[in-house]
Amino acid sequence: MVNNNYMELALKMAELAYKHDEVPIGAVIVDENGNVISKGYNKREKTQNAINHAEIDAIQKACKKLKSWRLDNMSMYVTLKPCPMCAGAILNARIKTVYYGADSPNDSQNLCEKIMSDVNRLNHKTNLIYLKNENCENILKKYFKNKRK
Repeated sequence: MVNNNYMELALKMAELAYKHDEVPIGAVIVDENGNVISKGYNKREKTQNAINHAEIDAIQKACKKLKSWRLDNMSMYVTLKPCPMCAGAILNARIKTVYYGADSPNDSQNLCEKIMSDVNRLNHKTNLIYLKNENCENILKKYFKNKRK
């Protein structure tokens, strides 16, 4: 279910990350009834932990809230296309669909698509849908422009 309000909520999480001097990426997990289950944002600098990406943060919170690692029929809205690590976590959590607002300039080999489409060995498939959102792109550009100063 495509809903731009969820992407706006993910963008608010990215803005929160930006305020904490983190790479501004936000994620929201929504159940099949449209209820927001969890929200997350990058916390790598704060925690000094390489795996604390927005998607991982949102997945961990959803699993804790639902008391299950299975997030079947859930959707994730994330401001940037997931990295390979997050793509693997998304598949393992069995999230049904991922909507992302900005394409990753670092994903030159389309690794996210390759991971999510190589499901012949897995019993779960995740759909990956690009919802181009200039606000998602702009906050990342602004962040890295300021870092380069």
